[in-house]
Amino acid sequence: MTYCVAIKLNAGLVFLSDSRTNAGLDHISTFRKMIVYEKPGDRFMVLLTAGNLSISQSVREILQTEEINNSEGGDPITIWNAKSMFDATRVLGSAIRRVYEHDARALKNDDVGFNVSLVFGGQIKGEGMRLFQVYSPGNFIEATDETPYFQIGESKYGKPVLDRVITPETPLDEAAKCALVSMDSTIKSNLSVGMPLDLVVYEADTYKSDKVVCIDQDNPYYQMMHNSWGQKLRQVFDSIEDPVWDDTHTDTPLKMPAKRHAALKKISTPLEKLI
Repeated sequence: MTYCVAIKLNAGLVFLSDSRTNAGLDHISTFRKMIVYEKPGDRFMVLLTAGNLSISQSVREILQTEEINNSEGGDPITIWNAKSMFDATRVLGSAIRRVYEHDARALKNDDVGFNVSLVFGGQIKGEGMRLFQVYSPGNFIEATDETPYFQIGESKYGKPVLDRVITPETPLDEAAKCALVSMDSTIKSNLSVGMPLDLVVYEADTYKSDKVVCIDQDNPYYQMMHNSWGQKLRQVFDSIEDPVWDDTHTDTPLKMPAKRHAALKKISTPLEKLI
């Protein structure tokens, strides 16, 4: 299992991934799930992977040189000469299908499904930033203003804070902080996600990034964020009034009849009917 998140904002892009890989309770390894493709002044792209490790590693290897036909004629399209992120993502889809053609039958014979999920985003000179989620068959969807982030892997624990904070107008540094909180919440609740983390922050129209960091347990900012988030959550929780069950006055009663539904029925004897 793993957890990766990518966020598309007006100001840029944020990518964050863990590096834990499990093959059983007593076989835990570290493999990076993020790779950066950068040609300064021309293109900046980031790939995040989750799912079967052997498949994702094969896809990453093939993607370096994968080509698709150019419908306009000329040289075949690769991630290095594609004129749009859409075409670069088509190349990624082709790489996935190539791995499927080579490995799917053997995997099936060993009762292993062809399972891989990817997020691919960045910017190529001549167009704006784009972010895609790519599936096992090689098809994909694109992030929009209504859905400005993608998650792959163990996504449920880190989703609530993203939904409450992230909008296209969110500043880059705030989005990076939100992504780290999302990751910290996931690590807290799922042992199959773990350190170290890879974080990349890309500023729009720069076609390069120096904001690339590997975060381990000793990272001062991560430790501060981890401790502060836990303490503040506890403070907010404690500030919420406990439910009142007796006749004590409260402005926020819990024990009130629902307007459109009856209370839950109790069964007292074996002969009573449920309905």
